[in-house]
Amino acid sequence: MFAPPGTGRLGPNAPRACAMSRALPRGFASRASRSSVSKGRSADSRERDHRSLAQRGCVSTFQRFNVSTLQPPAGFTLLELLIVIGIIGLLLVLIAPAFTTIKGGSDVTSAAYTIQGALDTARAYAKANNTYAWLGFSGSIGSNVTGSIALSVVASKDGTDIGTSVNQSPGNRVNITTLVTPVAKVIRLDNAHIGDTGTPTNNGTDFESRATVNINYRIGATGTQYDSDYYFIEQGTQFDRWIRFSPRGEAVVKGGSTQITQYAEVGLLPTHGTTLAVTVSPASGNLVAIQISGFGGNVRIYRR
Repeated sequence: MFAPPGTGRLGPNAPRACAMSRALPRGFASRASRSSVSKGRSADSRERDHRSLAQRGCVSTFQRFNVSTLQPPAGFTLLELLIVIGIIGLLLVLIAPAFTTIKGGSDVTSAAYTIQGALDTARAYAKANNTYAWLGFSGSIGSNVTGSIALSVVASKDGTDIGTSVNQSPGNRVNITTLVTPVAKVIRLDNAHIGDTGTPTNNGTDFESRATVNINYRIGATGTQYDSDYYFIEQGTQFDRWIRFSPRGEAVVKGGSTQITQYAEVGLLPTHGTTLAVTVSPASGNLVAIQISGFGGNVRIYRR
């Protein structure tokens, strides 16, 4: 029936044995195909015949494995899994602050360019329409850290400064909402705060070499005494601080006695919710100072 042991050839009844092995249920094929002669053959001989059958495609997938290959696959022990999980957790703890810093830097940079764009819009509108335009600031300013800033550009309806160059008596504030018209929708910035970025140390870096600005001309100064005597309301938000541009493009902060000066400044700091993500003294983190020249109305961004 089958070829003698060790020849590696198949006997004449091998195809029939193959068919029987495929037809029988799994686990019975090998038992049915054995004759009384094959039972007495050595394990090496049976292994050689198995390989020969496999080469000719006559052995089922189950039959191609001997007992040694049917051992359970090796896996991770509980201790190894715990070690890997611990390493991953440690890496996340070490890397998370870096990602937070990168995101904070991205947020404050985006906010800085948005404010620069709003300043340019107000200045360009004032010059193009021979009128006065204001960029108002509200929200997270000075000591009020909320992490959300609102910006609004408005313009005079009659082309005048609406009397905003005159100081009001102490405690008296004027609502100019009906005297101005919105130029654009209110812009809102998250994860940012307008505040003090410190006095320049002139250490040779670009940020520390910027011009020193009087506190009366800083939008982020702490205290209600730095609010303007004139405010306006847009989309339910009250704007107490602003920079005004004249038809010639000149910039004024607050109005009243704070007339045209060499520079005005908007200090910008990143936040995590209602917490500042930087320190000013000593300076650390992503600090941004946006300076506006009073006479030309030109805007420049300084980053630390």
